[in-house]
Formats: sequence, C-alpha cells, structure tokens
Amino acid sequence: MKKDNITQNNDFLGKESLGKLMFKLTLPAVTAQVINMFYFIVDRIYIGHIPNIGALALTGVGITTPLILAISAFAALVFMGGAPRASIKMGEGDYKTAEKIMGNSYVLLIIISLILTTFTLIFGKNMLYIFGASENTIEYAFSYMQIYALGTIFVQLTLGMNAFITAQGFAKTGMYTILIGAVLNIILDPLFIYAFELGVRGAAIATVISQACAATWVITFLKSKRSILHLKKENYKLEKNIILSILALGSAPFIMQLTESILYVSFNSSLLKYGGDIAVGAMTILSSLMQFTMLPLMGFTQGAQPIISYNFGAKNADRVKGAFKLLLKISVIYSTILWTLIMLFPHVFVGMFTNDTALREFSVWAIHIYMAVSILLGIQVACQQTFIAIGNAKTSLFLALLRKVILLIPLIYILPIFFENKVMAVYLAEPVSDTVAVIVTVSLFTIQFRKALKELRESENLPEKFEKKYQQQES
Repeated sequence: MKKDNITQNNDFLGKESLGKLMFKLTLPAVTAQVINMFYFIVDRIYIGHIPNIGALALTGVGITTPLILAISAFAALVFMGGAPRASIKMGEGDYKTAEKIMGNSYVLLIIISLILTTFTLIFGKNMLYIFGASENTIEYAFSYMQIYALGTIFVQLTLGMNAFITAQGFAKTGMYTILIGAVLNIILDPLFIYAFELGVRGAAIATVISQACAATWVITFLKSKRSILHLKKENYKLEKNIILSILALGSAPFIMQLTESILYVSFNSSLLKYGGDIAVGAMTILSSLMQFTMLPLMGFTQGAQPIISYNFGAKNADRVKGAFKLLLKISVIYSTILWTLIMLFPHVFVGMFTNDTALREFSVWAIHIYMAVSILLGIQVACQQTFIAIGNAKTSLFLALLRKVILLIPLIYILPIFFENKVMAVYLAEPVSDTVAVIVTVSLFTIQFRKALKELRESENLPEKFEKKYQQQES
C-alpha cells in the first residue's frame, strides 16, 4: 500500500469530530476492558464458590496476583512503549518506522515470555511463600501458578500486540481480542473447575486455552491486509535505537504494574502477619473490586491514546488538548459513579465472591477503608496516561514511582506503628497514598501539559514565520 493511501485511510484520527471519534474508539476499548474485568472477576467468583474449599481456594489464587501482575507488567513495558511510538510515527507519516517498532516489539515480547516462564517454573513455590502463602493456601496457589506460567507467552502476545491494533484506530477489532479470551474463559471455567473436577487447576487451564485463542486472533489480524501496519519478518531484527525508545517510554507503565505486584506482596505479607488468612482473603476481594475502577479507566485511556498520540505527532495542539479534556471528563464521571455504588452497597459487591459469612463481613468493613478515595483515580489515570500518549517518559516514570514505591509500599509498614488496629492501618495506606499522588500528578500535569501544547503551537507557526521572513527578504 502506498504511503499516500495509508495516510488518507488513517487521517480520520486528525480530522474527525473529537466527540464522535472518542466515542468510536473508546466504546470498544472500554467494552473490551469491562469484558476483561468480568473475565478476571468471574474466574475468582467460580473459584470462591467451590464447595467446602472456596474461601481458602480464593485466597490461594489471590496470592498468585503478584505473579499475574508481573507478567502483565513486562507486556506493558513493550506495548505501552511501542504502541504510542508507532502512533506518533504514523502521525508524522513515517509508516516504515512504525512497522519496525511493531516488529521489534513482537520479538521482544517472545523473548521476555520465555525468560519469565523459565524463571517462574524454577522459583515459583518459594515466590508464593514470599507473596503471602500459608500452609493452608500454598496448595491452591502453587497448582494455579504452575499451569498459568506455561501460558505466559499467550498472555504477553495478547496484551502486547493487541495494543498495536488499537493504536491504528481499530478499536473494535481490539475489543474482539478481549471478547474472544473472556467469553471462552467464562465458558470453560465451570467445565474444567466443576464438570472435570479440576478445581483451581481447571481455572488455570481455562485461562491458558482462552489466551492462546486470543493471541492467535491478534497475530492473524496484524499479518492480514486489513491492518495498516503489518508484521513482517524483515522487521523482526532487533534494532538498538528502537528497543531503547520502546523501553524508555514503556518504563513508567512497567514500573506501575511491577510495583503493583510488589505492592500485593507487601499487602499480603503484612495482612497475614496482623490478620491471618481472612485478611489476605479480603485483600483478594478488594483487589478484584479495584479492577471495577481501574480496567474501564484504562479502556478510556486506550481509546484516547491513538487520538492524542497521532495529533501530537501531527503537531495539532488544539486536538490534543480537546481529546485530553474529554478523556478527563469521562474518567471522572465514571470513577465517581462507581465509588458511590461501592460505598452504598458493599455487601452486594463482596457477596459476588464468597458465601463465607466471616470473610464477607470482614471484606465489607475493609472496603470502606481501602477504597475511601478511589473516586480520585479518574483524575490520576487520565493525567498519567496522557503523559505516556505524548511521549513524556520521564514524568510518567516519576509518577509511577511516586504512588507505589515512594508512598504506598512504605506506608504499609509505617502506618501500623501509629495505630492500635494494625490491619486497619495496612488498608489505610491505599487512600493516603492515592490522595497525595493525585495532588502531585495534577500539579505536574498542569505545568508540563501547558508547556507541551505551547511548543506544539510554536512548531505549527514555524512555516508561517519562515514564509513571512522570506517575503520580507524578497521585498
């Protein structure tokens, strides 16, 4: 396909009405994340309702969360660095480099997957004890982790390469990727868990099969004629400059998700120390409910990212600003509505995961502390992800470190020193760090986003200035 034809086909990102375009791209992305959310949560609902062992099995699988988040973090390192870079290059009209970025990302994901699988299979059981497993829950955690680790490559390719589909503006196709994995998992879960009586092993097998099918769909699309950017063998050779640019921009979301993994280790180990298995089990439910907030918000930002990145590359400051304002408004409205529902009806949300009376009541108490200021996450996510969309790796990295590494993880260990109720103090670390992080994020964003827009507008006016100067010299 010729460059002019490609540019013409993709220029809707730079010309179409922002409201219509945001709806067009965000709806499928959010739908995909909502489906992914239910896929993640339904998995735990099925496990939590296994007769006789449901509460312990749910706690055991919850202990594997740091592993799952770490695998996702390495995928984010590649796709959150590669996809925005590719979008920016598309906005500049450099489709050859955009395809090289995608090809290098593909190979990088495969290499990382093989390393992660090997490491997990060798050191997995010891890791689970560090994550907060007890003698009561290690059996369930280890059974799930062993099988899930074998499917690492499918998870990496599904998450990593699907971002390049949405980065081209094919949000609906990206939604189908998540839909395939989620629907298959929801169907296969009860079959393997209950019908085949495989318990938590069955849940892991269902997940691996589902992700394998989703990964096949993604790679097939990116090699087809429908895709603007194509996976080609000539782009598989790793190039130092491309890899470094991907890793630089992807480092912020990588640290965000990797520290999320470290965070759960900190939470689980502290809660096991102060509150036992029931406190760890409650954390599994709370982390699942947090997905109700975070995953749709990530869907909003995924829908907005191609618009912001493309127009940033095309030096269209007004569209970049307009897209961000729309993203912020949508994100704040969503987080406010969901926070209100969870605070008013906690029993309904917690009851989805367990029938165990003690665990349910404990979780309802904990949710009012842990998610006290999750209403602010809409602002945090919109600002931080916009930094990534415009290629500001340095600030994104700092903000990623701030909320989790600088604030939250230390607070998990510091706050229990000052409170008699140690378990409450551990849960309280989340709202305290969220509040401080949002204040800092908004302050930095206000300054740096204005600066970035000013530079764009100045670059827009450069041709006009040169033309006037030339005319003056001619006269």
